[in-house]
Amino acid sequence: MEETARTFFEACETGGGWAACAPFCHDGARFHCQADALADVTTLAAYADWMKGLLTPIPDGRYDLTAFAVDTGRRTVVATAVFRGTQTGLGGPAAPTGKTVASDYAYVMVFDGDRIAGMTKIWNYGHALRQLGWA
Repeated sequence: MEETARTFFEACETGGGWAACAPFCHDGARFHCQADALADVTTLAAYADWMKGLLTPIPDGRYDLTAFAVDTGRRTVVATAVFRGTQTGLGGPAAPTGKTVASDYAYVMVFDGDRIAGMTKIWNYGHALRQLGWA
């Protein structure tokens, strides 16, 4: 679980999209996040592609991993990180603002067998959008 979760996390956070993330997930793996920005995103496939798209307006987007934990009994892996970057690219809800973001978040990845069956993202999206000048 640990190696799969780490490899998935890296592929997702560096903009690999679903093509890079699919080998680590079940088909139809679910996604959940209590954030309006992701309200219509219900699968890991859609989320991985959303993350890939986020790197268009924020081309220097990167993460700083702050914690990584495996709960074998619950078949769950939790990763926490800070997403950092500056909106210098086109895309997003506004023209490039030149503003930076440092947004804390957590991934809770639930496994079925050797692959991810679902993931919850815990993220204060409102704070991140305000930092970027998008809200």
